[in-house]
Amino acid sequence: MSQRELVVLGTASQVPTAQRNHNGYVLRWGGEAILFDPGEGTQRQMIRAGISATDLTRIAITHFHGDHSLGLAGVMQRINLDRVPHPIDAYYPASGRRYFDNLCDATAYHRTVELRSHPITEPGPLPAIGAPFRLTAARLDHPVEAFGYRVTEPDYRAILPDRLADLGLSGPLVGRLQREGAITWQGRTVRLSDVSTIRRGQSFAFVMDTRICPAAGELAAGADMLVIEATFRGDDAHLAAEHGHLTAGQAARIAAEAGVGTLVLTHFSQRYRTLEDHLAEARREFAGKIVIATDLARIPLPPRR
Repeated sequence: MSQRELVVLGTASQVPTAQRNHNGYVLRWGGEAILFDPGEGTQRQMIRAGISATDLTRIAITHFHGDHSLGLAGVMQRINLDRVPHPIDAYYPASGRRYFDNLCDATAYHRTVELRSHPITEPGPLPAIGAPFRLTAARLDHPVEAFGYRVTEPDYRAILPDRLADLGLSGPLVGRLQREGAITWQGRTVRLSDVSTIRRGQSFAFVMDTRICPAAGELAAGADMLVIEATFRGDDAHLAAEHGHLTAGQAARIAAEAGVGTLVLTHFSQRYRTLEDHLAEARREFAGKIVIATDLARIPLPPRR
């Protein structure tokens, strides 16, 4: 299987700290690399993480608060400076179109790369030309319009080598069976279903600034990995509700109810110097694997379930 991992560029919420850069996340998925929410400093964090501008194929912005978008200007200019040889698809709330355009043209530079803009007006599927996955968006609950994202690999049919061996099938015969669905071999009909199984495609959900809302659970449903904000602790739940955010416990509850595989918590308020309490709070709600995201961490997608 091709490389699939989350590269964390930054984990701070509104204000960066000495240990936490503003938001930024790159999902590597084989030949694709999606940059989510490039906050201030993203270009430098990409260098530190070994992510080149040429690696990027798509940019997805949840909303236009600065900690999720101010780095777009530098990233766009770097993409063009490096003459990235392929088009870049960009997704963002349509209500923030002027912010997107302003950031893309913040200063003078020479445009060399095709930018395919996809402003989102409503929840649902998004254009993902040439991608080995489906990309969808759902509207979150934040003071400004915000969308979360989901990457879903289609289910696929996997050949079972032990069943091929039992039947003595190999080489061109296997290719023919895959093309035609059935062949006659040694006096019997062998169907593709006899030597294969349907395996569920992997999925990834990205849920940033939001209160608890149905869309968060829809995006996370059955996801192999959920990356979700956990700005506050439970004792500051009133602040989370006021500002349109989640506590660590609320984020973990969403993951538990959605049947998530791996839970990645991020987007931490500068008021918390350490995050042990976030982890303890989340563990009371979610029994699966929990990762407290740290800047420059690389988190592999879990094995297929």
